[in-house]
Amino acid sequence: MAEKKDKKPMTKAQIVSHLADKTGLAKKQINEVLEELTQLAYKEAKHGFTLPGIGKLVVQQRKARTGRNPATGEQIKIPAKRVLKFRISKAAKDAVTPSKK
Repeated sequence: MAEKKDKKPMTKAQIVSHLADKTGLAKKQINEVLEELTQLAYKEAKHGFTLPGIGKLVVQQRKARTGRNPATGEQIKIPAKRVLKFRISKAAKDAVTPSKK
């Protein structure tokens, strides 16, 4: 089945509406669940946070490195820092591009 290339991602309102139709819950309840999930992810992000079946937020330490100022071309030192990355689950990857077996 060919997907339309110009199809846009679902908006939050569309997601809430779809989940409300599927579960029979009120849109307000679905919205509250999504908001609470978002707040929980923000609160727990410093330790890592998993969305089962979708992926996880992981904290990684970036090493210090040298870079270049694009305006002047001079070298600058970029300090080490902690960054947050999203690691997608295998099931989600396979939904877009099936594994080659």
